[in-house]
Amino acid sequence: MHIVAATDFSTRSNRALRQAGLLAQSHDAQLHVLHVVDDDQPDELVRIERREAERLLIEQLGSMPELRGVRSRAMVVTGDPFDGILRAAGDVGADLVVMGSHRKQLLRDIFVGTTIERVIRKRAFPVLMVNNEAQRTYANVVVPVDMSDASANALRVALSKQLISAERVTILHGFWPLAKGKMFVGGHDQAGIDSYVASERQRAMDELAKFLVENGFTERRWSLRVEEGGAMESILRAVSELRPDLLVMGTHGRSAAVRVLIGSVTEEALRSLSVDILAVPPLGG
Repeated sequence: MHIVAATDFSTRSNRALRQAGLLAQSHDAQLHVLHVVDDDQPDELVRIERREAERLLIEQLGSMPELRGVRSRAMVVTGDPFDGILRAAGDVGADLVVMGSHRKQLLRDIFVGTTIERVIRKRAFPVLMVNNEAQRTYANVVVPVDMSDASANALRVALSKQLISAERVTILHGFWPLAKGKMFVGGHDQAGIDSYVASERQRAMDELAKFLVENGFTERRWSLRVEEGGAMESILRAVSELRPDLLVMGTHGRSAAVRVLIGSVTEEALRSLSVDILAVPPLGG
């Protein structure tokens, strides 16, 4: 297994590097610690920054407790951070890219997206965004699913990389009781509306159980949670109530134009939630 941990030497990146080190220890993986030097500056400054980055990476590899005993390699490349991370991950055949949470820059985020979002949009590698302090295992995991192949693939990847090893794993699905509004406007009594919503909840629960069976996720017991509401609303409620260590989310192969117009639930989660998030691209990118 090959893990690429991208760092800009910030506190956020150091947390991600520590988490990547613990994952590498658990999997006996090869860890590639990567820094990208901006090449849009004078050549001499690029050379100076490259030498300093190499020195800092070697220093981190020798001093971080989480990296001791890990097969690790320092990598410094030049270019735009987005392109550099993708190029390096492709060169080493990365199975996972680990990054720290992004520095929020409102206008830049709106128009071009953060580096981590751009890497995820490329749909080339699973990406683990680390928000919190490193932990050897994720003890409380929430997996939002929409019954799609992308959701099934995300769960499968998380299992294969042993990011889901705890007993406390919640499979989350949000549903819309489509006729509820019409029933309310039409003057139905509350008991009738509640009965309809309950039947829709049960239907969604049955569909969720069927999804798990059809995709072969029957070897362990899952905690199933079906929430009334949209995807992000359901995720926010679950995160608030369950306090997970990790969210596992599939990304859809939608066009960039569609993402700009209506946004992505995964990208919204990346921007707004203070929880580690594994974002997994669909099979075939």
